[in-house]
Amino acid sequence: MSRRLADVAKKVGVSEATVSRVLNGKPGVSQGTRDAVLTALDVLGYERPTKLRGSRGKLVGLVLPELVNPIFPAFAEVIGGALAQQGFTPVLCTRTAGGVTEAEYIDLLLQQQVSGVIFAGGFYAEREADHAHYRRLEDLGLPVVLMNASIEDLAFPRVACDDLVAMEQAMGHVTSLGHQRVGLLLGPADHVPSERKLAAAQRFAQRNDLELDPELVVHSQYSLESGQAAANRLIESGATAIVCASDPLALGAIRAVRRAGLACPADVSVVGFDDSALMNSTDPALTTVRQPIEPMGRAAVDLLSALIGGGDVARDELLFEPELVVRASTASAKVAAR
Repeated sequence: MSRRLADVAKKVGVSEATVSRVLNGKPGVSQGTRDAVLTALDVLGYERPTKLRGSRGKLVGLVLPELVNPIFPAFAEVIGGALAQQGFTPVLCTRTAGGVTEAEYIDLLLQQQVSGVIFAGGFYAEREADHAHYRRLEDLGLPVVLMNASIEDLAFPRVACDDLVAMEQAMGHVTSLGHQRVGLLLGPADHVPSERKLAAAQRFAQRNDLELDPELVVHSQYSLESGQAAANRLIESGATAIVCASDPLALGAIRAVRRAGLACPADVSVVGFDDSALMNSTDPALTTVRQPIEPMGRAAVDLLSALIGGGDVARDELLFEPELVVRASTASAKVAAR
């Protein structure tokens, strides 16, 4: 204890007696000095006294898989703003190749004594991924909210865009234009949102007497480059329309169409998913299914705030309906016929 007092006092430039008053909650110390002492405790790696841990209680972890896909910065902006309005400070954690892992971020956030965590995309949506760090959060009882679909046996509240409706809208649009050879460019096979989109497309095809050729279903990592490589197979299989699981995948598909000496939408129509930033400014402007980012982000924060406040929150999935945004990357199959 005496060493801790001495280390903190030296760090802040105050007496050990002042540090002791802060740690014991005694009056006679300015708020600025109190804050400096508590910050020094954190920086030096000392545990705060239990009664003072609430001083860090306004921190909330926001864990994102990446910032390259513009949908994630958009979610971060909405969620960060909603957290600030409720008096919380977001701690942004973003995975990078070869960098800090999601599990390591959880360790860091727990060290910061965060009040809760919001995940906007993560390993909880991948069946084959390691989920041990989510189990750890469950065991600790830390408030957690997940954005978008997850594996079924995690007991966290979830806020998601309705993948069934999204695929119905996309498939309905391209088939109304006369397309019969519709390709699906989805995320990894074990990715729950892609599983849902595939199942929805299969149901749509059955109801509408549309053949969904297995050669017209491909899986890819969520990047423009992976999307381009996967779309090549769909083009070779004769797809006249490609429905994609993200906007970057759709941009990759458009690039693949052009590299094949074809045109979008004159030869192949392309539909994205998200309606992330600048999709109305691409060439051609992208037809896509818009996620309702603003209400989804605010709902996630409301759920987390209720959990932090000790409220009883349903663990059911809160589904939001998407909106088809028709732009210039889709055209009639009569025009698209090769």
